[in-house]
This record gives sequence, C-alpha cells and structure tokens, in this order.
Amino acid sequence: MFKIEFSIRKSLFAVTGILALFLITSCKGKPQTDADPDKRVCITDSLSKIIRIDSAVTSNIDDEIKLSGEINFNDNKVVKIFPFGSGKVLEVKASLGDKVSKGQVLAIVQSAEVAGNYADLSSANNDVSIAKRQMENAESLYKNGIASEREYSEAKENYQKTKSASNKLQEAISINGGGHTSANGTYVITAPMNGYVVEKKASQGAFIRGDNGDNLFTIGDISEVWVWANVYETDIAKVKEGYTAKVTTLAYPDSTFTGVVDKVNQILDPETKVMKVRIRIPNKTMQLKPEMFANIIVQNKEGRKAVTVSSTAIVSDYGKNYVIIYHDKCNLELKQVELLKTVGGKTYISSGLTGGEQLISQNQVLLFNALKED
Repeated sequence: MFKIEFSIRKSLFAVTGILALFLITSCKGKPQTDADPDKRVCITDSLSKIIRIDSAVTSNIDDEIKLSGEINFNDNKVVKIFPFGSGKVLEVKASLGDKVSKGQVLAIVQSAEVAGNYADLSSANNDVSIAKRQMENAESLYKNGIASEREYSEAKENYQKTKSASNKLQEAISINGGGHTSANGTYVITAPMNGYVVEKKASQGAFIRGDNGDNLFTIGDISEVWVWANVYETDIAKVKEGYTAKVTTLAYPDSTFTGVVDKVNQILDPETKVMKVRIRIPNKTMQLKPEMFANIIVQNKEGRKAVTVSSTAIVSDYGKNYVIIYHDKCNLELKQVELLKTVGGKTYISSGLTGGEQLISQNQVLLFNALKED
C-alpha cells in the first residue's frame, strides 16, 4: 500500500514539474503588458516544441449537408424488351446479371402470329404481281384503242391498293422484329444496347400470350448511375444544381464516389415530407449497383467570406469559445470569438477575429487557464 501511494505522489510531482517548466512567471491578469514583466505568461523553449502557430485567413464559406439516398439506374440508359408477338419461348440465352453487348441474342421464340404475318405478306405480294400484270395489259390495250381509259384507270388503282396492302404488312413485320424474324415463324430477341440484364422474365418453354403486355428482359447500362437523395425542408435552400456531392456506400465504406447534383425536384413527398434531388455519378468501376443505400455529403462554396481558423485552435469553456493570439512568445492574448459554423477541420468566425492574426492551434490549453485568470 505504501509503495502505491509513493508511486502516485511521485507521478503528481512529475506532472507539476513539467507544468512549472512550461509556464514561466505568474498567471494573473492580462499577461501581455510590458509594464508588468513579472505577471506575463511566456512560452518556454520546451513548450514551443509542442505548440503550433497558424494564421487566421479570410476565405469563402464552404458548406456540407449530410443526406441519405439510394442508387438507381440512369433512366435514359435502361431499355425494356417486349415480345414481337405471341408464341412459345424455344431458347433463352441470357441470365439475370449477365453482361451483354448490342445485338447479342437473348432469346428465340416460335410464333404462329409471326408465321401468319409472313403468310399474309406472301399472299399480298402475289396479289401485287397479278394486279401489276393486269394494269400493264390494260395500259397496252388502252394505248392500242382496244380498252377504254376507265378500264385502264381501274386496273391502275387496283394495283396501287394491293401494293399498299403489301407495304403495310412489310412495315408491320419490320416494326415487330424486322430482320430478326423468319418465314417459319421464329423470331430472335436481341439486346438493343450494351449493358447488364437487370430483369429477366423469359424462361424456356414458356408461352407468351398476345394480351400479355409484360416485358421479357430489361437491359441497363450502369456506366453512369443516378443517386436520389432525400432533402428535408430545413435544408432545401442549401442544395442547388451544380453542387458537388460525395457518395459512400455500405458495400465500399472506404471508397468515395464524386458526382454532381443535376436535378432538384420542386415538390415534397406528401408522406415523408422530403424533397428529392438527383446526383449523377460516373461508375466506370461498376462498383455502384442500383438499390444500394448511399450516404451523401453535398458540398458548395458560397459567395460569402469569413475569417477561417483551424478547428483545433478553438478552446471551449462554459459555453464560450476562445482563441489565443500570438504576438510574440511573451505577448499572448486570449480572445473570445463567435463561431459561424464548422466544416471538416475548418471553423468560420463571425466576430472577434480578423484575417492575418496568428494564433496557437495545438496544445494551447496549457496556456489557456493562466491567460484566463484576471
């Protein structure tokens, strides 16, 4: 027991000795008066090695707002693929999550509807051939004075009608698959763009009904994604288009993705009372996936300026904030300041300090109590 008490007393004497080495002279009154050299607080050589002196500067006010949101597809880079007609799925060549290239075959479908379209087209083309021969014969007879002009006009009109009917069927086939369909009734579904299969509803052997308006595949390009962030009413004025946004995810907490606010909705959600803002982010590494939860910090540089100091220079005491101004090693001044806000490692001062003043920003608490005594 005696050994423990002796050790504690020994430690206390050591601490007291160090503080005595740091703080020379008395700590009473305003220490920077040359008239009272015995009452000044000075920085000793030992103390000068562990403090840091910074300058207060006037700079633009930075702002940060922390938001939450969700990663989504860029709607302009998502395509839903629908069937050309009813039929049976013969083969599916793509799975959910597969990376596909433009023109790559996704599925092959056998369709009586498509076969019927080709049969109708073949019949219409035959009608065109017959009508064309009749028109040519009527024209020849009319020029030789054997047939009347009326008969020639009727034959010509009939040819135009059959030709229009054939063209209509050809356009319908072109719209519903074009070169990806064949006369035997099969048609091929291909990827319209590079991307990933993000939705797959086709399965081999399944039958596609003509009245089913559902899509078979959805292809999405995630080389660029959107983040929809929630902004509460109190922060609406702090977010504008063009502001920089830093995004992190639960999957990659050590990675920060930089984007830009490119759209601000003007309507609040009636249930959640939040406004949605859209952030556009390049995603070359493909790490960001739709439906991921995101933490967002929106940054902006306002036009206003303020005196800025390192946040470590601020000493808080009973609800008040102070800094220690350094004039020279025996001329230190304790100043109360009013804080505007703190962003990152910077604190903006609204009053009490001017740009260019030097202040102690590390271990200043060793001097604070001595300077505060009056």
